[in-house]
Amino acid sequence: MEFVHKPVLLNECIENLSIKPNGVYLDGTLGGAGHSLEIARSLGKKGMLIGIDRDIEAIDVSRQRLKDVEPRVMLINDNYKNIKDVLSGAGIDKVDGILLDLGVSSYQLDNPERGFSYRYDAPLDMRMNTNDKLTAKEVVNEYTKEDLIRIFRDYGEEKWAVRVAEFIVEARKVKPILTTFELVDIIKAAIPAGARSEGGHPAKRIFQAIRIEVNGEIRDLKKAIEDSIDCLKPGGRICIISFHSLEDRIVKETFNDAARGCTCPPDFPKCVCNNKKRVNILTKKPIISKDIELDENNRAHSAKLRVAERTNDC
Repeated sequence: MEFVHKPVLLNECIENLSIKPNGVYLDGTLGGAGHSLEIARSLGKKGMLIGIDRDIEAIDVSRQRLKDVEPRVMLINDNYKNIKDVLSGAGIDKVDGILLDLGVSSYQLDNPERGFSYRYDAPLDMRMNTNDKLTAKEVVNEYTKEDLIRIFRDYGEEKWAVRVAEFIVEARKVKPILTTFELVDIIKAAIPAGARSEGGHPAKRIFQAIRIEVNGEIRDLKKAIEDSIDCLKPGGRICIISFHSLEDRIVKETFNDAARGCTCPPDFPKCVCNNKKRVNILTKKPIISKDIELDENNRAHSAKLRVAERTNDC
């Protein structure tokens, strides 16, 4: 299928990156190059775009879509959590801007073969990088009931976490759960009929939780943001788009930590904590999509953009 991924908050990202024509910019979640193409168009011949994605299909598609742009383009099949190693391997010390568009791409959701969606019957997979070992099948069939409850609660904020986990454990005693529709049927059986009529598809939160577990999305996010801030030049900006409260909370808290300077008590004669303010937060509240984008792109409804700028005295 065609790799289609409509970028959310595109204009807002480009505006807040404040792109310098000769600068170096990194898109840590390349996808189908929706954001990257617009970044490249804002760069001159001496500028540089670095794109990172875990999905080799995204790299291949983006290479074609970016082949005619003016600036130098470097595409790397890796995880943005390894940003320091990626830049070091490319011989680059600092960059002028970083974009992270968190979560799963529209292409991955809509590709039945990848097993991300409860809307298509497919093998339970959900790997962003198909070379990774852990799949949704292992999570569903091998995790303990307690671990299933934990990820359903922590990553899916599912109030029926215990009941769904119990139903999964009982079902897999009979036979392994191998497909998305098998899992959907178990989830529907576990959640009472009255509750299923509220809040969208009953499997939505469970599938989100499993996907986050498979890909380590929450586990690695805080450090990835901290490392990204380290990789910014003074005055460089980082834009992060999140799609659910767990991600947004981590982005907000990590930005707040980085924007906090000395934490010593006011009566201390001098600083002993050695904490230095690393960023200025440019978005007191997250930027959300305007009505026109909400009408055109359903994925934009849950998107939140937060922006920070590296301090000049770092």
